[in-house]
Order: sequence, then C-alpha cells, then structure tokens
Amino acid sequence: MGNSALKAHLETAQKTGVFQFTEKGLIEFPEDLQKLASNLRTVDVSENKIETLPPLIGKFLILKSLSLNNNKLTSLPEELGKLKKLEVLHVNGNRLTRLPQAVGQLSALKTLSLSGNQLREYPAQLSNLRHLDVLDLSRNKIQTVPDEICQLQAIELNLNQNQISQISTKIAQCPRLKVLRLEENCLELSKIPVCILSESQVSLLAVEGNLFEIKSIRDLEGYDKYTERFTATKKKFS
Repeated sequence: MGNSALKAHLETAQKTGVFQFTEKGLIEFPEDLQKLASNLRTVDVSENKIETLPPLIGKFLILKSLSLNNNKLTSLPEELGKLKKLEVLHVNGNRLTRLPQAVGQLSALKTLSLSGNQLREYPAQLSNLRHLDVLDLSRNKIQTVPDEICQLQAIELNLNQNQISQISTKIAQCPRLKVLRLEENCLELSKIPVCILSESQVSLLAVEGNLFEIKSIRDLEGYDKYTERFTATKKKFS
C-alpha cells in the first residue's frame, strides 16, 4: 500500500466527510487524518493491522461513525470519550480486554459492537449511555451479568458465545430491553432468572446451546407471560 493510495483517499474524504480505508495492511492509524478532523463524519479503517488507536482520535468532534473491526487493538484511549456526536462504534474482532471509563461519556451512541474480543467482565460504564439501542458483546469471555445491568438502556443485547453462568435478577429492570440473546453460554436452567419471563419487557429471549434442554424453559414460572409478549411483538411486525 503506497502513500499515493492514502493521499487519494484523504482527498476524497476532504470532499465527502467519509474516510474508508479497509484491507490495506495499515499498521497504524493515519496521523494525516487529523487535518480533516473538523469535517469527518465517518471513519472506517476495518480489516487492517492497527495495534493502537492514538489519543488524537479525541479531535474528531463531529464524527458520527467509527469502524475499527478486525484489527489488532488491545485497548482504546480515554480520549474516545470526547466524541459527543458519535452514534455508531464498531470494534469487532480485536483483542480488547477492557474498555476505558470514558466510553460511558459517548452521550450520542446508539450502536456499540464489541463482538469477538477478550472482554471478561460486563463493562458497567455502558449503563451511562442513555441513547444506546443495540449492544453486541457476543464472542467474548464474560462469565457474569452483574447488578449494574439494570440501568442499561439498550433495546437489544447480544451476549451469545460467552462463558456466562450467572445472571443478576436485576436484568428484568432494564427499561427498554426487548431482545436478549444468551445462546451458547454455560447457563443451567436454574440460573435463568424467571423475572426475565414474568416481569421484564423482553419479548425475544434466545437461550439455545446452554446446559439444558431448550423445551424445559417452558416449565418455568412466567413463561406464559413471556409468550404473550413474544406473540404480540410477532403480530406487530407481521
């Protein structure tokens, strides 16, 4: 990948507000990009070999969408929290073990995808995100869903393919949660909080591939209430 290719993409980005530079073998985030910080709305540097996202990312104040999928990132800088206009953040397929506290300051964020990383704990700071609609934490190493989950604003939460064996009953208090995906985890039937069925807003609960026969969930208290919500939602979209 020559400098001429990067230069051409930078010139295009100056006109369009969109910088897309994927599958180019980039080893580091392009420093020259900061010259366009005041007019870039979309940055996509997925499918590269970037190991570090530099603090200068905090200068991209009007950025709405940032895609860093399938790089080699092990961490994200605290400066990320300065992106108050950011609505979409994709960091799938990296090597993140934790998130900076500042992610909780991304006040406009609607979609956060962190699938295929090395996260071992549910990031409690995500409960600060008042406009979050979709949170994808699938294919990580999370073992427990803690009490802090109760303030999560997301409509859809994907926790498929983790190592979850414990779920706080407070998950039923999530104010907007409609879709909860827990497939291929380490859950016993007794560890599924029945309040998800009887008291929550959840109208699609996916629990295939855990440590129980899927049919046996029908015997849990509150399953009939869950079925009513599931059916009502299905009718709404059919």
